[in-house]
Amino acid sequence: MFTLGIIIASDKGSKGERIDESGKVIQQMMESHGYMTKKYVVLPDEVDALSQEMILMSDELKVDLILTSGGTGFSKRDITPEATLQVIHRLTPGISEAIRYNSLQITPRAMLSRAISGIRDNTLIINLPGSPKAVRESLDYILPSLAHGLEILKGSASECATK
Repeated sequence: MFTLGIIIASDKGSKGERIDESGKVIQQMMESHGYMTKKYVVLPDEVDALSQEMILMSDELKVDLILTSGGTGFSKRDITPEATLQVIHRLTPGISEAIRYNSLQITPRAMLSRAISGIRDNTLIINLPGSPKAVRESLDYILPSLAHGLEILKGSASECATK
């Protein structure tokens, strides 16, 4: 079983002016695949708040996976990728590329995503879109490969080649 941290980047959600639906989708989908949520938080679109929470979840809570939702577009307040870049040690561009590839099959607006993913020590961090529908579509696409990637990261899988 892998542990999970969920971070929702939303100014309105953090003030209680909007109900977070994307985080609920993340939690439900991931828990139905055996992941255990250790922390779920809604924060304002502030680089320091987001990056500090990622560091806390990774370094102190030792979660295996952090999924963020929101803050990946073109708005001046969309800064989740920048917060993520501040804390990761290694990029994992294939994950974000796969999410965009899948999303482009649904809408050409997926090209506007600035989402990234990367590794901080033993934690994988993935930026997801902000809408519940896009979150569901993204997770449906990456979930089949995600556990294997986490097993490799944790050192419990050593054979990556398949016949």
